[in-house]
Amino acid sequence: MALVVVLSTMSFAVGMHFCGETLVDTALFQKADSCGMELMMKASDSECSVMKINCCTDEQVLIEGQDELKLSFNDLDLEQQFFVTSFYLSYVDLFEGLEEQIIPLKDYSPPLVVRDIQVLDEVFLI
Repeated sequence: MALVVVLSTMSFAVGMHFCGETLVDTALFQKADSCGMELMMKASDSECSVMKINCCTDEQVLIEGQDELKLSFNDLDLEQQFFVTSFYLSYVDLFEGLEEQIIPLKDYSPPLVVRDIQVLDEVFLI
């Protein structure tokens, strides 16, 4: 259940780099790597004066998670507030540990077994 809540509230971005109409690279949570076409265009710009049109495009798809999971205690009506407070107060003491472990018969030693009474009476538990 916790995994469903985490995945439904998580937002992330998918970056894609297209060279023409072909998908070159995809990346999750970061910018996609380019195909190197920008470096070739910068080198060719210094040699000739004709400008070439860049055929590469970067697209980023943002997937947002829901943000409606926070409920305020004031948004509940009176009956719901009463139920939540009574539930909390009735179960808050159940999960507290004991201060010391109580052993009720620690001062008494068990009786010594002289004979096995079950064998003598021929009574066996199945």
